[in-house]
Amino acid sequence: MGQYTIKMPDIGEGIAEVELVEWRVQPGDTVAEDQILADVMTDKATVEIPSPVAGTVLELGGKPGAVMAVGAELIRLEVAGAGNVAAQAPKPASVAAPAAAPAAPPRAAEPAPAVPSAPKAAPQRPPVAAPVAMRAPGEKPIASPAVRQRAWELGIELQFVHGSGPAGRITHEDLDVYLVAGGQPRTAGTGAGYAQRHGEEAVPLIGLRRKIAQKMQEAKRRIPHFSYVEEIDVTDIEALRAQLNERYGPARGKLTLLPLLARAVVLALRDFPQMNARFDDDAGIVTRYQPVHLGFATQTDAGLLVPVLRHAEAMDPWATAREIARLAEAGRSGKAGRDELSGSTITISSLGPLGGLVTTPVINHPEVAIIGVNKIVERPVFRGGAVVGRKLMNLSSSFDHRVVDGMDAAQFIQAVRALLESPALLFVE
Repeated sequence: MGQYTIKMPDIGEGIAEVELVEWRVQPGDTVAEDQILADVMTDKATVEIPSPVAGTVLELGGKPGAVMAVGAELIRLEVAGAGNVAAQAPKPASVAAPAAAPAAPPRAAEPAPAVPSAPKAAPQRPPVAAPVAMRAPGEKPIASPAVRQRAWELGIELQFVHGSGPAGRITHEDLDVYLVAGGQPRTAGTGAGYAQRHGEEAVPLIGLRRKIAQKMQEAKRRIPHFSYVEEIDVTDIEALRAQLNERYGPARGKLTLLPLLARAVVLALRDFPQMNARFDDDAGIVTRYQPVHLGFATQTDAGLLVPVLRHAEAMDPWATAREIARLAEAGRSGKAGRDELSGSTITISSLGPLGGLVTTPVINHPEVAIIGVNKIVERPVFRGGAVVGRKLMNLSSSFDHRVVDGMDAAQFIQAVRALLESPALLFVE
C-alpha cells in the first residue's frame, strides 16, 4: 500500500487561491475514483473537487474556512500500489492509527482526528435525567438561524445535541433524532420561556457568507451611494398580470411582477444607457453595454447570490420568467455555473412580500445602479376627486454618484414608472 497526495488543482481564470467550504469525506472513509472530495469557493462560484484515484482517506489538508493556494496539499489517501508520495516521507501523526488498520479505522476509542468525522449511525444521546454536555467547555454549537429558532420553540438546549452536518453543524434531523432518543423539550406553561439564557456563539464567516461580506464591504467602501425612492401605482399592471395568467398561464406559465418589471427596465435603459454600465474605478473607465445582462438577487440557504439573466433585452416576459426560475433554482441547489453568477450590468433586488416600504440596496460592484423592489400595499388615494383604493409599491434604487447624476437617476426611475403604470406600453415596439 502507498500514499497518494491530491493537491489543490488549478481551476483556471487566473485563480491563485480558493476557500475550503466543506469536506465531503472524513479520515477513514473509502473513496472511489471521481468521487467528490470537497467543495471550494472562488470569487465567482463553488467548485467541486473530485478524486482522481480510489483509496482510503488518511489526512485532510485543512478545515472549512481555510484559504488554500493552488498546488497546496488538499488531501492524502492510502492507495493500492506505490502511490505518489516518497516511501521515506514521514507519515502524519494524525493518520497513524488508520494506517495500522485501514480496513477498520478506529472511531470512538481513539483520539479524535483534526477534523471530526461525520457520524455513520445515530449517535448515543446523553441521559435525559442528567444531561451531559457533548462539547468541551467554551465550545459553541453550530446551527443555522432556522435550526436555532426551532430548537428554542421546542425547548431544546443545543449544547446537548450532536451535530451531523459539516464541521459538526446541527441540522433539523439532529433535533428529531435527539427527541426520539429521549430528549425532553421544556413543558409549555412552566415559565421556561422567561428563564434567563446564557452563552454566546462565535460563528466564523466562511464560504459564500465570507464572499458576501467582502463584496458588500468593497461596494460600500468604493462607491458613494445615493438612493432615490419613488411610489408607483401598480393597480393596472397587477390587473393585466392576472388576465395574462388566466389566459396564457396554462400554456406559457404564470407571470409574477418581476418579469414585467425586468421588461420595463430593459425598455427604459434604451434612453438611459449610462445606467447599464460598469465602472472600473482603478482605470477610470465607465463601460456602457448594449446588451442587458440583468442580475437579480436571490436568497439561498447559503446566502445571497446574484444569478444573471443574459440578454434580457431579447426576451419576452414569459421567457424572462422561465429563465429567472431556472437560474434561481440552480443557485439554490448550488448548481449554478460561474458564467451564470457573473457579468451582470444592472441588478434588481426584491424581498417579495417582506420588502418593506423603503430599502437602501447596496450596488452590485462594479455596476452603477441597482433597483430595489418593495412590497405592494393597498391604500386609499385621490383619483378624480374621489377616494379609491389603489395598489402601490415603492421602488428604492441606489446609484453610483461618481458617474450617475441625481437628475438622470430620477428621470430613469420615472421612465420605469411610466411603463409600469401604463403596462400596455411593455408590449409595444
